[in-house]
Amino acid sequence: MIKKKMALVLGATGVVGTQLVKQLSNSHVYDEIHLLTRRHVDMHEPNCTVHIVDFDRLSTFAHLFNVTDVFICLGTTIKKAKSKEAFRKVDYTYVMEAAKMAKSCDVEKLLVITAMGANSKSAFFYSRVKGDVEGGLQQLAMNSVHIFRPSLLLGEREEFRAGEKISGMLSSIAQFIFIGPLRPYRAIQAKKVAAAMYAAAQTSPQGFHIHRSDEIEKLAISIDQ
Repeated sequence: MIKKKMALVLGATGVVGTQLVKQLSNSHVYDEIHLLTRRHVDMHEPNCTVHIVDFDRLSTFAHLFNVTDVFICLGTTIKKAKSKEAFRKVDYTYVMEAAKMAKSCDVEKLLVITAMGANSKSAFFYSRVKGDVEGGLQQLAMNSVHIFRPSLLLGEREEFRAGEKISGMLSSIAQFIFIGPLRPYRAIQAKKVAAAMYAAAQTSPQGFHIHRSDEIEKLAISIDQ
């Protein structure tokens, strides 16, 4: 008999978050699924409760972190955020604040999306921020942390990103090129990332785990077997 659990999702309206909510709800493993969003969203998935929060005052919602697993799918772009400072607030500050509250509630697992190329010493600002997140999460020394580093994400987004749309089309056409050592660079469907996050949440290993894009695909496949 599967033990019922509770989940908390941050970034539930994003390209991966929307797929993750469906995955969690359809699994029937979670009795309760709580979603933290900045605005009202129509949610018809069973067992889901939407909480509209001010992420600048996230600590006032600390009680919502009393769950089994916390999934963080937060992320923006510099174009949407308008500045590097605003981007870092979403992709680093909010993530770290959420992780600290998850630790204080002694959650079983924390699952976070960063990005391929995450490196705190990278010459690229985006990759540096993602690397800083990973470093900060590792220092927290939580029970079990799973980091997901997808390559280019394929899926429907609320906002149109021309660059990603074109890159996604090219990547889909050229998938056969990305084999062997190049396989980790293949574009990946957001639905697969969501499936991998769910799969990792059902495992028992403790410690800090990083999943590259090709490993994410394997995890996603494992839940269908």
